[in-house]
Amino acid sequence: MSDLSQKIAALSPEKLKLLAKRLNQKKGDIFLRSQIVPQSRESNSFPLSFAQQRLWFLDQLQPGHSAYNIFQSMRLVGSLNVGVLEQSFQEVVKRHEVLRTTFTTVDGQSIQVIAPTPTFRLLLVNLQQVAIDKREVEVLRLAYEEAQYSFNLAKVPLLRVTLLRQSETDHVLLLTMHHIISDGWSIGVLICEIAALYEAFCLGKPSPLPQLSIQYADFAVWQRQWLQGEQLETQVAYWKQQLGDRLPTLELPTDRPRPRIQTFSGAREALMLPKTLSEKLKALNQRQGVTLFMILLAAFGTLLSWYTGQEDIVVGTDIANRNQAETKRLIGFFANQLVLRTDLSGNPTFLELLERVREMTLEAYAYQDLPFDKLVDALNPKRELNRSPLFQVKLVLENTQTPSLELSNLTISSLKVENKTVQFDLLLELNETEKGLFGVWEYNTDLFDTASIAQMSRNFEMLLGKISTHPEAKLNELKTILSEADKQHNLAQEQVYQNTIKQKLMNVKRRTTSRL
Repeated sequence: MSDLSQKIAALSPEKLKLLAKRLNQKKGDIFLRSQIVPQSRESNSFPLSFAQQRLWFLDQLQPGHSAYNIFQSMRLVGSLNVGVLEQSFQEVVKRHEVLRTTFTTVDGQSIQVIAPTPTFRLLLVNLQQVAIDKREVEVLRLAYEEAQYSFNLAKVPLLRVTLLRQSETDHVLLLTMHHIISDGWSIGVLICEIAALYEAFCLGKPSPLPQLSIQYADFAVWQRQWLQGEQLETQVAYWKQQLGDRLPTLELPTDRPRPRIQTFSGAREALMLPKTLSEKLKALNQRQGVTLFMILLAAFGTLLSWYTGQEDIVVGTDIANRNQAETKRLIGFFANQLVLRTDLSGNPTFLELLERVREMTLEAYAYQDLPFDKLVDALNPKRELNRSPLFQVKLVLENTQTPSLELSNLTISSLKVENKTVQFDLLLELNETEKGLFGVWEYNTDLFDTASIAQMSRNFEMLLGKISTHPEAKLNELKTILSEADKQHNLAQEQVYQNTIKQKLMNVKRRTTSRL
């Protein structure tokens, strides 16, 4: 099922027919994509995809920044065959050309260069000489350093694998890739392939993986050939009409003035929406013929509107952008960013707002092929060094779960490592789990305090609770509820502060009296 198909699967047959009619009236057939054809390998140099082009440009502006590192860490307890694990990664590097690709400029043009299959080396760090009670601290220190360690895009490898050995049966695996060769979907592909190869190689069997019909470089060539002329003009025309010449800037209240140059210092705050609330939201999306993401986007827009006083809300989101079957088994940077503009004017009911969001998002999915950097070029907004272009706040609902690594004779668990870099002012990423919706707020610590994000998280949960039971409420009613809850919270916090001051004064008075 394509990425677009997953997004509209919840729609009723009647609404699907209406959508098809509207799309045909407005756009014609823009879903047809030509086949990706393998390119000649006489030359090992290929153009960059549009997504890669954007990250290459950003790396030229700020070389060696770790904001675009993709980092995974996990603990492996049990009998680990390190040689076979290294062999498995070697096979994956051989299988996916993008994992042995570097980037450079020739005659003013950026290109990607595919190297012959190198001998892959897994870095093994032995911590058995470290005192037992200090090993875990050392593991976390090394993991944090690895996550922050930057890449040189002109040198292989852009994939690093480090194994920390705490004992013969206790290891921590650190996996880092640069975003220019990978994305979230790619992590799932990599984990599945490593698991299959490890199991086969442990038994002395050959690779069980089918041969890939294309490589990422083939996609990059196809994308540049396909997305031009009428296809490109149609996509650009839609987004220009949707976003216009004066795209509003979201002015969230911050705890500190915005720095003159955008920073990437960040932190994360967890959000867990209970299963009962998640089920109510799912029931609502089924009744209304919308997706869960549409409900979350409408609610998120309402929350941001209350914080900013604005009725024209612009946020970003991610889309997998793997619309051809052969791309789904590849490691590479396919993901695209969409700009979603929500109109909250006129004090509509939440259900009315949801209808606006439904139509807006479905149209955006239909025009998802326009790369984000092409959109920025087409709109040519005023460039500001302290803001990311077009949007600064992002909402993502992951609809594909990254598989967990499962290997024989090993118990594998995730290792939580603090990541102190972010790409936006604010990002809320949500995942559906058996216990409900689990989310993480990523926020820029040069703008926001932890307390402010925690309060925003509570407000969002309360807003979703109200929406799940009273979706017919008007937006002003929902905003009034937020204002009252915020007022009560501030009063409670002030009371706690006053009590703390009073207690401190009493303690000082007791100490003074005892001295006398």
